[in-house]
Amino acid sequence: MPWTITRLCIDCLDTGCVSVCPVDCIYEYAGSDRASFPNQLYINPDECIDCGACEPECPWQAIFEEPAVPQLFKDDVALNHKTVELADQFKVKTYQQTEHPTPEQVRANKLKWGLDPDA
Repeated sequence: MPWTITRLCIDCLDTGCVSVCPVDCIYEYAGSDRASFPNQLYINPDECIDCGACEPECPWQAIFEEPAVPQLFKDDVALNHKTVELADQFKVKTYQQTEHPTPEQVRANKLKWGLDPDA
């Protein structure tokens, strides 16, 4: 099963996940349909080898195995799959060092989306 990056990543774009991906399957949207594709990273499910290396590197806890994506974020699975059919509108994200969020920021981000931050 491939991994999925959810909306918990919106406007974060921390690239720790990119730095550990052995197959460069993490993309950013380069097209113009920002209403459909928010400013976040996406995993191409056809390229993902299910190694799981990206998940612990995400400081926002935004990456889930596809079957484990919280119900609230199930639409994000389809968005990640769009990287396959709209490949010309995505580009592999390059690694850039960023400051990681504090635990309080991660908690606030989860609460903003309606997730239990302690789950």
